[in-house]
Amino acid sequence: MIKKVFKFIWKSILWFLGLSILWVVIYKWVPVPYTPLMAIRSLEAEGDFETKHDWVPIEEISTELQLAVISAEDQNFLYHKGFDYEAIQKAYKNNQKGRRIKGGSTISQQTAKNVFLWPNRSWLRKGLETYFTFLIETLWSKERILEVYLNSIEMGNGIYGAEAASQYWFKKSAKKLTRYQAASIAVILPNPRKYKASNSSNYIENRKQWLVRQMQNYGTFTLKQSKEDDGKRN
Repeated sequence: MIKKVFKFIWKSILWFLGLSILWVVIYKWVPVPYTPLMAIRSLEAEGDFETKHDWVPIEEISTELQLAVISAEDQNFLYHKGFDYEAIQKAYKNNQKGRRIKGGSTISQQTAKNVFLWPNRSWLRKGLETYFTFLIETLWSKERILEVYLNSIEMGNGIYGAEAASQYWFKKSAKKLTRYQAASIAVILPNPRKYKASNSSNYIENRKQWLVRQMQNYGTFTLKQSKEDDGKRN
């Protein structure tokens, strides 16, 4: 009996590993059509609720928005291997001091969570997030991770991805976003259902100004840096 149980568990693990790797490999090439978070938000919604999500290749997304999300969410994105240990340590110290909880999650971790998992906090989900982060960092390029992130992240109530967000907030394509408009979208990512990218509160307007300065300090942005300076900051 015990032998059968172990055999079942072992087979289940092998099936999980095989299917999860296949899933990640498929999304290396295929646009992500729908995510668990989109499904959850749809189920939670009351009355008429429309999910807006238009996939576009990264070449059709303004480099200003690419720079904005990196400057706001993960300034070491081009250099780490999926985990920013310095940011994690800072987040842990802040949380220990009773300050507002910060996760220290990288863009890679957020991509893994948004595309493959669910939003609730638990040790199981965190463990799976670590596993899928390792997979996408191993099997995808940094460009692909950023492309999937920018096409899948929640950017408003029922709004997912750069193109849908650009059309919703500024009535233009993601490719034509200005620096300030890109910053406007990036600063609402911590709570996109509460904050507004346009007609914003004073708090969000101040965050926009802060982010524009961060973008200026970051300097010239190119995804090629990840190949030229690999490991420079980690």
